[in-house]
Amino acid sequence: MDMSYNNENENKNNNERDFSNDQFNQNNSFNSTNSYSSNIQYSSSPELSPLQERLRREEEESKRRENRKGTKKGGYFISGLAGVIVGALIMWLLLPSMVGQLPNGSSNANNEPITPIEQTATEVTTDITSAVEKVSDAVVGITNIQEITDFWNQRSMEREAGSGSGVIYKVDGDKAFIITNYHVVEKAKQLEVTLADGMKEEATLVGSDIWTDLAVVSISSENVDTVAEFGDSDVLKQGETVIAIGNPLGLDFYGSVTTGVVSGKDRAVPVDLNADGVQDWETEVLQTDAAINPGNSGGALINIAGDLIGINSMKIAESTVEGLGFAIPINSVIPIIQELEVNGEVRRPTMGIGLLDLTEVPAFYQQQTLKLPEEVTTGVVVSEVVKGSPADKAGVQQYDVIVEMDGEKIENSIDLRQHLYNETDIGDTLMLKVYRQGKIVELELKLTEGTSV
Repeated sequence: MDMSYNNENENKNNNERDFSNDQFNQNNSFNSTNSYSSNIQYSSSPELSPLQERLRREEEESKRRENRKGTKKGGYFISGLAGVIVGALIMWLLLPSMVGQLPNGSSNANNEPITPIEQTATEVTTDITSAVEKVSDAVVGITNIQEITDFWNQRSMEREAGSGSGVIYKVDGDKAFIITNYHVVEKAKQLEVTLADGMKEEATLVGSDIWTDLAVVSISSENVDTVAEFGDSDVLKQGETVIAIGNPLGLDFYGSVTTGVVSGKDRAVPVDLNADGVQDWETEVLQTDAAINPGNSGGALINIAGDLIGINSMKIAESTVEGLGFAIPINSVIPIIQELEVNGEVRRPTMGIGLLDLTEVPAFYQQQTLKLPEEVTTGVVVSEVVKGSPADKAGVQQYDVIVEMDGEKIENSIDLRQHLYNETDIGDTLMLKVYRQGKIVELELKLTEGTSV
């Protein structure tokens, strides 16, 4: 056999694919033998397309990022752990020196005693406190108990109708006398007095006077230790310190003290006594900015010496008004309470007439009925004449218009009452000047005792 030929054939077989081993399958495709596919080897990476190259770079970049994250997490953990260890070490070193330190600076570690807090009790005494101490026990509470008919069963029962204040001003034997306001005791069936120590006493009404808003009640003197001393209200000065003591809003605020000054003297405050909307009287009072509230009525107004210089009576209660309280001057109170002790009432002169202010009469009737000249715009109309009264005897007639008394001009019913009650006495002769049917008539009227004008 020719060996050269065989070598050539062998070389050929190594360099050329032998298609004799390939078979065409049923799917019209060639099947490669296993030996062929397993022998394929690459000496270097095969060349990649641009798309494959970009995907490869993105994959490698993603792996690098993941590696960096793992490194950082490990670093953070190590740093945090180191911080905790250092902090614990510092606290371990400092704690022994801090254990004994307390907020007040004392040291329990050294077992030093805690210094106690000292309180200094200093007794404070001022002119005001001294004045209050002098008279406060003489100020009492007064409860007005009235008989009230129940609406549903029409049965009468006694019930508290209100409360106020009062001032003990006199002890006579087994009785103690208390000043208060008329409106505090008005219509009372029973009166109860509460003393400074809380003890309650049944009280008796001695007398009252609606025109001055004053009243006197009495209780047993057995438990009375303090009596108020009268001052002189005529010598008070504006701006002088005054102190009000009473029970504002009832006994829950018993003995409340407020301070202020004398805001004004000789004030005249119009009051409506019968709640008909017409002012009947002018009460002469002291004005103060010391707080006076409901329940203070009848309480004490004292000066800095602790002397009683007024009886708290009223205040102007309006949303736009502050600090307008009023008290009856003690110099006006004294003669009234003295008469109440003796007579139970104030005896006053009477004329025996009914009154109506001219300003309440329509202009038409002033001209047609009263026949008044146009220049007459003020005065008091006689609405009625009581038969057998001083006015009846003097010849006063219904619809006379009183314009003058004893030479003093009379503009309204308040002027008339003030002149009658303050400037005349029972038995005096009163000179009247009236308009009757448009003409002036002068009359003389002898006053007698009575309870009305």
